[in-house]
Amino acid sequence: AGPAEPSHADAPLGFRGFTMEEARKLADQGQDAKIKRTPKQVLEDLQRGNTRFWMGNAKRPEKSAFERRALINKQFPHTAILACADSRVPVEIVFDQGLGDMFVVRVAGNAATETTCGSLLFSVNHLLVKVLVVMGHEACGAVKAAGLPDEALAKEPEDLCNCLMHIKAGLDLDRLKNIHDTRAHDREAVVSNVKQQVLALTQREDIMKKVNAGELIIIGAFYEISSGIVDFFYEVSPDSPPEDVPTSPGKAAAAAKTAEKSPSQGVQSVFDPVKGMERQVTGREVEVPKQKVVQAQSYAVRSMGAPASVSNPRQVRR
Repeated sequence: AGPAEPSHADAPLGFRGFTMEEARKLADQGQDAKIKRTPKQVLEDLQRGNTRFWMGNAKRPEKSAFERRALINKQFPHTAILACADSRVPVEIVFDQGLGDMFVVRVAGNAATETTCGSLLFSVNHLLVKVLVVMGHEACGAVKAAGLPDEALAKEPEDLCNCLMHIKAGLDLDRLKNIHDTRAHDREAVVSNVKQQVLALTQREDIMKKVNAGELIIIGAFYEISSGIVDFFYEVSPDSPPEDVPTSPGKAAAAAKTAEKSPSQGVQSVFDPVKGMERQVTGREVEVPKQKVVQAQSYAVRSMGAPASVSNPRQVRR
């Protein structure tokens, strides 16, 4: 938390005055605090924020006039996120974050194109974000449309057609044909698309330098609109590198090609809301009320006939 807003004895009731110098100092302190945090701490904060959101306990952090003034001087977001442009996916709200906390790039199908990657590279190289998230979501119309025949896509305006074809290139349509449950099919398609976009980011040398130095985590996410829960998966970090993510950018293209033939194995939430402790504004640890928890495979894994002993079961509430 930053310092208390400066007050003046002669200020009108209910108003706290401040100078631009004081606002600059607040911005510097906020930036210093962000720099000291580790990527893991930032990711945990996102998980806690999402838990507050779906449990109906969001803080809805708003900035005061003093804090907004401080943001004029500089921005220092802790997270960059590539998300879908869908109106049902308000990123800052879903993670219960405030102004200046997240550098958000939104485009249909959360596609890692030249333009979106350029924006993300700016956040990594110049804003020094600690976590880079690629987030897809339930009922994504762009991913669903990308699965249509090429002839249907060709009828769309050129720019839209190119966007959908870019997404389609990362989908294993032959395997998706074998998933007959509609919800499982849609989820698996979105998860596969997210995985491809994460792999595309690993081809960027500047990004992988940060990852290998322990200064950045790249991670995929799936937002379930119906529940509000965000599942994190496919983390790329020195501590948890997926097997098909290359250790050097030069091998990324081959890894991406191999991944197109590999099932995503579904997703797994890395934050357990039952065992987790929700840190409130006061800094006290408040235990989350216990709920009945069962072990279940994700829709995608279950639909492909995976054995009951499949690894990485997802905890779901009932």
